[in-house]
Amino acid sequence: MSTATQAPSPALEAAAHNAGLTLTAIEPGTDFAGVPTTRAVVALASDQTKQQVLELSEAFDATNPKFATELAVYFREAAQRLRNPRPDVYLTLHGLPLSFGSFAWPFHGSTSGADTFIVHGNILLEDGRDSGLNAKISASLTQTFATVVLALEQPFAEGFIYNAVRKTLDQGQLELVKSGNRQPVPVTTRYYSMKQQVFIFNDTTPKQRHEFLAAKVFWLSHILGGGAPVWLTDPRDAQYLNTTIADLKTTAAALASEGLVLLDESGHWAAATDTLRTQEDAYRTIVAEALDFIKPTFNEDMRGGHTNM
Repeated sequence: MSTATQAPSPALEAAAHNAGLTLTAIEPGTDFAGVPTTRAVVALASDQTKQQVLELSEAFDATNPKFATELAVYFREAAQRLRNPRPDVYLTLHGLPLSFGSFAWPFHGSTSGADTFIVHGNILLEDGRDSGLNAKISASLTQTFATVVLALEQPFAEGFIYNAVRKTLDQGQLELVKSGNRQPVPVTTRYYSMKQQVFIFNDTTPKQRHEFLAAKVFWLSHILGGGAPVWLTDPRDAQYLNTTIADLKTTAAALASEGLVLLDESGHWAAATDTLRTQEDAYRTIVAEALDFIKPTFNEDMRGGHTNM
């Protein structure tokens, strides 16, 4: 097995550069089966401290024209997301701020004999109190669902996998613990409309989206971001909430008119106002209630390690 660092292909470097990003090869990686992977740091060209890891299978051909559009979208969104004070943190509908990390791309075949593709990762509660509450994730993609994904690689799957994790938490089917076994996140065609060819996770109301964006600014800007503005029109949130970027922008404007957030001139970025910052007790109560909701009473088998990896 080769231990040489695999440099990102010129096609990947060009796509990243067009979005205002740089790619820098890092130490060699391997996938679940021990096959070498290409690993790179994706960073803002204007601020190299804002970065994330991109990992692709060694055989992935970034020069294939069928990948060009989605790669451009992936890097363009990453360039915006990396401007957040905590690009790795996402909010659930129940108000839980979570960081997503240690996802081992690309997918690998299930070792249990199931006809699925698996990716492992970790989520951690980010409430500013270092509780250590986390969940080790084993997200499984059915063979049928895999046919609608352009490639079983990070740029094409990261967004909907993160949303599936959030959705599974919304349903009370994941537990945040101090330590524990991997917990399953099944990703099936129920999250995808074959007719519309779009992902569908949550049917939300305007009130829910209003509360979601206010909570996002509270946690990601005020508690975790030192008051720095956060991106309120992230397409991943739009997909998760089953809405549009335009609707998120309209909702952000409404929050600003109510004195809860300070919007920038673009209407896409916002920081918390004093009015929102004073609502900490209410937001911490929401987190406590959400943690109580996801505390399972039905998964003693899972606690014992009997999961479908």
